[in-house]
Amino acid sequence: MSGQTDHANLFDDARSRLEEVCQAIDIQGDARERLMQPSLSLQVSVPVRMDDGRLKVFPGWRVQYNTTLGPAKGGIRFHPDVNQEEVTTLSFWMAVKCAVVDLPYGGGKGGVKVDPKQLSKLELERLARGYVRAIADIMGPDRDIPAPDVNTNATVMGWMADEFDHLARGKVPSAITGKPPELGGSLGRVAATGRGALHVLDLWAAREKRKPEETTVAIQGFGNAAYHFARLAHDQGYRIVAVSDSKGAIYSEEGLDPDAIMEQKQRNMRLHEMVYCDDSVCIAENVEKLDRDELLTLEVDVLALAALENQVHEDNVDRVKAGALLEIANGPVSSRADERLEERGVPVLPDVLANTGGVIVSYYEWVQNRSGERWPEEEINRRLAEHLERQSELVFERAEQEEISYRRAAYRQGIERIAHAIELRGNCQDSE
Repeated sequence: MSGQTDHANLFDDARSRLEEVCQAIDIQGDARERLMQPSLSLQVSVPVRMDDGRLKVFPGWRVQYNTTLGPAKGGIRFHPDVNQEEVTTLSFWMAVKCAVVDLPYGGGKGGVKVDPKQLSKLELERLARGYVRAIADIMGPDRDIPAPDVNTNATVMGWMADEFDHLARGKVPSAITGKPPELGGSLGRVAATGRGALHVLDLWAAREKRKPEETTVAIQGFGNAAYHFARLAHDQGYRIVAVSDSKGAIYSEEGLDPDAIMEQKQRNMRLHEMVYCDDSVCIAENVEKLDRDELLTLEVDVLALAALENQVHEDNVDRVKAGALLEIANGPVSSRADERLEERGVPVLPDVLANTGGVIVSYYEWVQNRSGERWPEEEINRRLAEHLERQSELVFERAEQEEISYRRAAYRQGIERIAHAIELRGNCQDSE
């Protein structure tokens, strides 16, 4: 297979990494078989009454991938290219990443095939509520806990949480995470994915004896996770030289100010009075404009990938000149490209470790909702840093001891934990 992996092959590409883990470490055959397929896959239709009176029906999915360690956990994305293969793959990655950072969750993911930029705010709310009604029978705080993902946010999660409360005839705040704080959401959740990615980068940089002020960073993407990563990294001294979005990229050798870029984007969004609009980082002034794919080829110390899956693939990996890659998005590097980077000695800080900040703080939200507690943001951030430091050091040490890549070390850590739990539940036997 050449080029960018399409959705039809995305799941096979992801499972190839599972095959490598199973061959490298001692996992019972029964456990391996359970890990090769999702536990549950649901396809739904979501009818929405549009503002002009027409009825439109949007296809949607929810997949639960191996819930041995706990209830399914994972986001919901609204995107015109969403399909079942993608959602299944994302749920697999969620199962692995929850295990990598030792959370009591399985993998879950959901999606609706829709372009949210074409919807009004009221249409978007009807879609969010309709999706919850469609999957309500398989979700809940002990079964499947959705969260935000691409093109969904705290506002959308608030609508979904309210709809689930109506269906449950009671208050069930722990059924959904990523909610507004006023509805039981955790402080620190909005910035958690970006903050967690920065923690992982900091830990790696410290091991490499690399100082932030001596490190240049290019960021593909400027959504929620990318913005907060950029903002926090900039404050810490990293030089953010380039960012991009779906419309293009901007570059400045002296460095960019992420807050100034976001402020200008938000000002334009307020002028549009829309939840989503087509504003771009390219509206920034006094910067060099680049094609969005050019950002991937810049000679920087760190290339942070915070867009969608398979952005670095077999056809463009040889043009990547960064000294290291940081995966903030899910699966932004295909397995073939990953092998090429490994051969070249380019370290990749993998998604199943680097972007776990969001799900870790979602776990804290779930715990707070179930206990009735409210933790201050400083406490959330402290717990996140300590949790990521413990689990990251295990991955880094394993990679060093076994002389393997960080991704291989992370996958072995996660899959071992899931497989061991499967074996402890009984009814497993070796086929050898």
